Amino acid sequence: MRLKICLKLILTIGLFYSCNEKLSAQELQKFKESAERGAIIYKDFCMVCHLPDGNGVSGVYPPLANSDYLKTKRAKSIKSIKYGLSGEIKVNGETYNSIMAPLGLTDKEIADVMNYITTSWGNKNTQMITEAEVSKIQPKD
Repeated sequence: MRLKICLKLILTIGLFYSCNEKLSAQELQKFKESAERGAIIYKDFCMVCHLPDGNGVSGVYPPLANSDYLKTKRAKSIKSIKYGLSGEIKVNGETYNSIMAPLGLTDKEIADVMNYITTSWGNKNTQMITEAEVSKIQPKD
């Protein structure tokens, strides 16, 4: 299990270097460190439902791997982690209508886990999600 996480982390780091050529070395390092912290948070809070490979459970827990929802609904994705989620959503053409309870994470932890999942399993994110960005997301958004 640890080997899989280490391999994913190595792939994530490689993704950073290939997708973030415009970031300074310092920004890239911060992004990498955030995603590394996010991997730990993912394992502790998210993996039970979304699984180690991010594929979720069809019809029950939406996939995070190659997720069109993550790519096109950045603020809503952050909001779902911060405040929970209920009601229908469509991910990769499939409808989900489960309840995700708020996880009780800090804005920094949410940013970290978002940076991990948006750079893992085929997702590409070249703009680091920050604690400040997360703090601006409100329940009414």
